[in-house]
Amino acid sequence: MKKRSLLVVGWLVASAGISFGQKTFTSCSAVFLNNKMVASEYSSSGKSQLAANTTGMLTVCTAEITSAETKAVDKISFKVAIRNQRTNTLTLFSKQDFRQVSIQNILKKCTKGDFIVLMTTDEQYALPHNEILVL
Repeated sequence: MKKRSLLVVGWLVASAGISFGQKTFTSCSAVFLNNKMVASEYSSSGKSQLAANTTGMLTVCTAEITSAETKAVDKISFKVAIRNQRTNTLTLFSKQDFRQVSIQNILKKCTKGDFIVLMTTDEQYALPHNEILVL
């Protein structure tokens, strides 16, 4: 019984150490379309929206943020979902992880008022403007 208790305590200590060692949301990232940030600004008041006839390549990238601009640095993996405006249902666009995707392919499945929702696949990346309103 003592051995089992020591094993459980040892496992708990090891698990605690592993969870403290993980770094979540330590890198800023943003959504870019043709290398231009989609959000109107990288702040809590920034808005992300695209017209239904928008064309180009959508990416999520780590970002270099200055007062003058937000610049895409490295592409990161992400998933895409669509939140239906009428039912508020969130549907996965594809099971695939993307590093870039044609926005036209996503918009084919959207109607005005829907949201394109982007999710990082690695919790080290913060992505505050991850919902894009389709106009």
